[in-house]
Amino acid sequence: MSTNNRFFDDMSKLMTNAMGVAQGARSEAENAMKSWVDRWLADRDFVTREEFEAVRDMAIKARTENAELKTRLDALEKKLNA
Repeated sequence: MSTNNRFFDDMSKLMTNAMGVAQGARSEAENAMKSWVDRWLADRDFVTREEFEAVRDMAIKARTENAELKTRLDALEKKLNA
């Protein structure tokens, strides 16, 4: 009877160790994949959300200023022609 118990204890330890190795391999694979994706994205000319928002705000400001300047220029031309 003790032979069966020892066999099952050994199998249990073996399976526990195998699960630990599998978890470690999974973690390593995840880390490798994440770093590969990060490198791939860095090699592309993608912009970050912050950079996009900053440029968008600058464009909105420039359009607003252009509209204001056009209004002023139209008023000045109207005065000059009058």
